[in-house]
Amino acid sequence: MIELVVDNLHLTYGDNPVLKGVSMQLKRGEVVSLLGPSGSGKTTLLRAVAGLEKPSQGRITIGSNVVYDGNPRSEVPAEERNLGLVFQSYALWPHKTVFENVAYPLKLRKVASAEIAQRVQTVLDQLGLGKLGKRHPHQLSGGQQQRVAIGRALVYNPPVILLDEPLSNLDAKLREEARVFLRELIVKLGLSALMVTHDQNEAMAISDRILLLNNGVIEQQGTPQEMYSTPSTLFTAEFMGSNNRLHGNVTEVVDGKARIEGASWALWGKAGHGVAVGQPATAVIRVESLRLSDQPQDNSMELPMLTSMYLGDRWEYLFHTQGDDFVLRVYGTQPRSEQIYRLVLPAEQLWIFPKSGSPG
Repeated sequence: MIELVVDNLHLTYGDNPVLKGVSMQLKRGEVVSLLGPSGSGKTTLLRAVAGLEKPSQGRITIGSNVVYDGNPRSEVPAEERNLGLVFQSYALWPHKTVFENVAYPLKLRKVASAEIAQRVQTVLDQLGLGKLGKRHPHQLSGGQQQRVAIGRALVYNPPVILLDEPLSNLDAKLREEARVFLRELIVKLGLSALMVTHDQNEAMAISDRILLLNNGVIEQQGTPQEMYSTPSTLFTAEFMGSNNRLHGNVTEVVDGKARIEGASWALWGKAGHGVAVGQPATAVIRVESLRLSDQPQDNSMELPMLTSMYLGDRWEYLFHTQGDDFVLRVYGTQPRSEQIYRLVLPAEQLWIFPKSGSPG
C-alpha cells in the first residue's frame, strides 16, 4: 500500500524556484531518504509534505487523503495531517518530563488518561527508556533525547514519520550507534518514514530507497546498492562514495564502453549517457576499486607514489598523474615505500560521463 504520494510538486521562494516538479512515492513499511547537497531542495520537500511550506503547484496525498492540491488550490493544515515529526533539534520541552513530552500528542487528541499512560510506557519500553519517564531532557544524553523525540512522533501511530536529519546533533561515535538503533526500530515496528540527511552513509544504512536531489529535481533514485553501484549521471557518481576523477577526451565508443585518454594514459570504462568521440569527459572510479599490481594489466597506469596516510583500518596511498594535474587515491593494508607502482582501474568499475557543460 502507498502511504505517501508527491506528484509534480513545485515550490518557490520569491523568484527562486526550489522544487521543480518533484514526484515520489513512499510505500507502507518503507524508509526513503532524501539525500543531496545544501540547497538541493531535500529539506524543503520534507517541510512541504509536513505542511510547513506552501507549494505553488502539484499534489500531495497521504493515504487516501489529498492534503495539498495546486489545482484547484486546497490545503490541509500541518496539525491535521497526522504525521510524526522528528526535528533536527529534537524540539523537546525542557520543563516537561520524558513522559510528558511523549504524551503531549495524545493529550492534544484528548485520549483518556489511562490509555495515555499505557501507550506512552509501551513506547518508552520499545525505545529503551522505560525507567526514564520522570527525568527531564537536560538529564538525558544526546542519544536519549533523540529517542524521546522519536517516541513523541510514534506514540499516536501516524501513517508516516518525517525525520529531519535526526542524527546530525550526535557525535560521530554515537551517530553510528544511533544509526543501528534507528534501523532496528524501523524494521521491528514496520515504520513508513521519509528522512532528510546529508550523510550518504546514514542514508545507505537506514534506507530502502534513496532519492538524490540536485537543484530542485530528483537526479536519480533507487536502492542504496543501485545508487552506489550503477550511477546514471556524473553528479550521482561523484556524490556517492569516495572517488577518483580523471579528466580527458573520449577517443572510442564501442558497445556501451568508452575509451578516455589523458596526457600520458588511456583507460576503458562504462560509457554514460551522451558520451561521444572527441568529447571532453570525466572518468569516475571508487577509491576502493583501484588496486596495485606487480604484473602488467589491462586498464592500468604506472605512477609514482607521493605519500601514504594511515587511517587505522587501512592505508591510503596518493599518486600524482604524469602530465595531468590531479591525484589518485588507493587503499591498501600495509605501509609502502615511495616508488613507482602499477595502478589497476577495472573497466567495469570505471564510469565515463560527458564533462559538465559539454554537449550531450
